[in-house]
Amino acid sequence: MSLRLIAVSALVTGLGLGGAVIPGLCTESDAPAQPVPRAIAMTTGQSQTAPEFVGINNWFNSQPLKLADLRGKVVLVDFWTYGCVNCVNTLPRVTQLYSKYRDRGLVVIGVHTPEFPFEHSASNVQAALKRHGILYPVAQDNNSQTWNAYRNQYWPAQYVIDQNGKIVFQHAGEGQYDEIDRTVARLLNANS
Repeated sequence: MSLRLIAVSALVTGLGLGGAVIPGLCTESDAPAQPVPRAIAMTTGQSQTAPEFVGINNWFNSQPLKLADLRGKVVLVDFWTYGCVNCVNTLPRVTQLYSKYRDRGLVVIGVHTPEFPFEHSASNVQAALKRHGILYPVAQDNNSQTWNAYRNQYWPAQYVIDQNGKIVFQHAGEGQYDEIDRTVARLLNANS
């Protein structure tokens, strides 16, 4: 049993599953999601170069992708896991965004980073993609290497990357769908 799983089990047991929110894990709350700002990208106006995908176990719906090969495109990186209720709640909005803008240059890449051992199964991930109608590329990040490269801490989390490979917007949790849409539309229009 991993140290992370032991810690989560202890927290869940100690909190009695009474609807508590455990920071850094899949947050299940009725409160509206608040964005978690990145110090560089969000507060100074300077954009951080998006890290490359590393340590990916499997690619679904695509051959392996590299951000360097996607320069000139707007990219939405969506960190999620199929066992997270909040992640599942965001999937319809992510798939709608993909459908709306894919022909205009948006590339959506889901990064499935498991929270629990059963989420490491490629066949379980594949079944979740089918169940949720996900047609965009999904990278299976079982060892959290891409998660760590982004210094991500939350499920779900979205990163919008501009045509130059810079992170220009990030959000953790549910919500901010209109802001994500406006950011993508603005970037795509700037390229038209």
